[in-house]
Amino acid sequence: MQKGIARRDVLHGLAAAAGTSALAAGLAPAWALTSPAPAATPPAADYPPALTGLRGSSPGNFETAHALRDGYKWSDARVLDETYDLIVVGAGISGLAAAHFYRARTSPDARILILDNHDDFGGHARRNEFDIQGQLYLQHGGTVEIGSPRPYSAVADGLLRSVGIDVQGLAARYGNPEFFEKPVGARGVFLDRETFGADKLLVGRGGRSWIHDLEGSPLGARARADLLRLEDGQEDYLAGMAPDEKIALLARTSYRDFLRDHARADPQVLAIYDSLTKGEWGVGIDAVSALDYWGFMGREAPGLAGLKIKRESVPQMSYTPSGYATTGGSYYFHFPDGNATIARALVRSLVPRVAPQGSIEDLVSARFAYGTLDAADAPVRVRLRSTVVGARNTAAPRRLDQRHAPGQDAREGVEVIYVRDDEPLRVRARQCVLACYNMIIPYLVPDLPETQKSALHELVKAPLVYASVAVRHGRAFHKLGVSTIHAPGCYFTSTLLNTPPAFGRYKPRTSADDPALIFLDRTPCKPGLTEHEQNKAGRAELLATPFETMERHLRGQLGRMLGPGGFDPATDITGITINRWPHGYAPEFNSLFDPLLPYEQQPHVVGRARFGQIAIANSDSGRAAYTDVAIDQAHRAVTDLLSYGVG
Repeated sequence: MQKGIARRDVLHGLAAAAGTSALAAGLAPAWALTSPAPAATPPAADYPPALTGLRGSSPGNFETAHALRDGYKWSDARVLDETYDLIVVGAGISGLAAAHFYRARTSPDARILILDNHDDFGGHARRNEFDIQGQLYLQHGGTVEIGSPRPYSAVADGLLRSVGIDVQGLAARYGNPEFFEKPVGARGVFLDRETFGADKLLVGRGGRSWIHDLEGSPLGARARADLLRLEDGQEDYLAGMAPDEKIALLARTSYRDFLRDHARADPQVLAIYDSLTKGEWGVGIDAVSALDYWGFMGREAPGLAGLKIKRESVPQMSYTPSGYATTGGSYYFHFPDGNATIARALVRSLVPRVAPQGSIEDLVSARFAYGTLDAADAPVRVRLRSTVVGARNTAAPRRLDQRHAPGQDAREGVEVIYVRDDEPLRVRARQCVLACYNMIIPYLVPDLPETQKSALHELVKAPLVYASVAVRHGRAFHKLGVSTIHAPGCYFTSTLLNTPPAFGRYKPRTSADDPALIFLDRTPCKPGLTEHEQNKAGRAELLATPFETMERHLRGQLGRMLGPGGFDPATDITGITINRWPHGYAPEFNSLFDPLLPYEQQPHVVGRARFGQIAIANSDSGRAAYTDVAIDQAHRAVTDLLSYGVG
């Protein structure tokens, strides 16, 4: 979600199914062990990207997986008269990339089945479409952009180029459309009455920051002075300490504790800054180290600008192998639908009949023929609404020095059981890549070594909500002079007006009087807990929260923030899509809570070990929530399998 990212989106300054509540609370509902498998929702509409309401992990997508977690067993699975060279579990970018690499390394005629529990492909690289007054409007429903803290590897860059994505060329043609910096207005901060005593939108004017617009705000005199001191000052709050002592202290001190104990920030200031880290880390400033935030924001980090630490003096707390580039950011590009364009390009490459061939510009505005994804005569088939509940080697795992003989029977490979339309089905292949969440893999493959299952369970993902709202016009943003609004005390902490430039034939209207899309995000947190415990609590909250509750928060918040600009949620909102991701960002190293282990002992490395003819590929197994990591891990998994031998 991933942080494309990049999976993460950086916004600094800016109806649940029956039984869900029990699942969210960790309780096994009665049907989990005593009744038939939970009923799925009716088949999805023919064109999932245009569906509104609750999307992402929506009712019907996850109940079967939760039943597996809670001990339900599927028996008498019907054996399909289908065999494959490879089965991929998960149609996200990592799973699609694994299919791409496997076919490139074996044969263009390789038989590949891609299974996914959702009604759409792409995983977190999800696309939200709106038809407003006959005009197509696009927004990302998950993964945002191509970008990473590290340069893209030759493997990841090569995959993008192979499907027609030349990032530097696109940036040269389109001026590298930036998603977060908008021409409409400045960044604003909305102070809500529940947290700060009164509703107030602070807006930067004339090139000045919002901190110079504090007149009439509910902030006290000390809080106002502290904001100016922390935002504009260069004071070293660790003066007298040697650089290595500063680094050690910052690594073990949360950003919140640093601001409170060393910068002596007022509690109202802490409340304003609380959610600065949520867009990137998925938790608030209480669970992110001051060193991590300094490393991310540099001189723009409030209170940390005057520390006089040189970046090269900070040790690389890397969890990547020696020789892998860990610094120097990658190129950047944001498609109108985020990294859904990457997923669509991969699917068009694997299943050519799904969309007309052409340029990447043509792809962005194309309408996919979802009915062609699972054609019986196609070498690659993408089968949606299919939840895998088991994967096993059908022969004892071989040693690495043992190879398959050419033409070996597929029964000497892998058997996969999945549930589709309430029916358990069994299918066989030579090999399998699990490109799903790490948390489910121990349940899919119960024969894994206990140490590997334990490592997989350690990699807890951060929950997220991304909302796309279609509105009749963007006048309120223009009138108020804002493009992005940071709302630290509200349900959705970030809001922005999406005004993307034209891209090929995609040419949305972007004046103040034209229809527009608004993006909002939420990261449910429980301050005071460790990062992973907050993630688990947030996941439970999301699964227990119906769409109606989220919609009510969304409408009320937009009305309060934009009402002074003339916005009326009752008449101005024309469509809402809420993308719920209980398993969102892949986990990353957190110096506050994670031991710095040798590379080979780190949980993502132990967890991703090949098991017979089963390999694991996802951003979890790279321990970084970025698209390049998902691609690189797909390549590693396929390499692991082919080094084992397919003949």
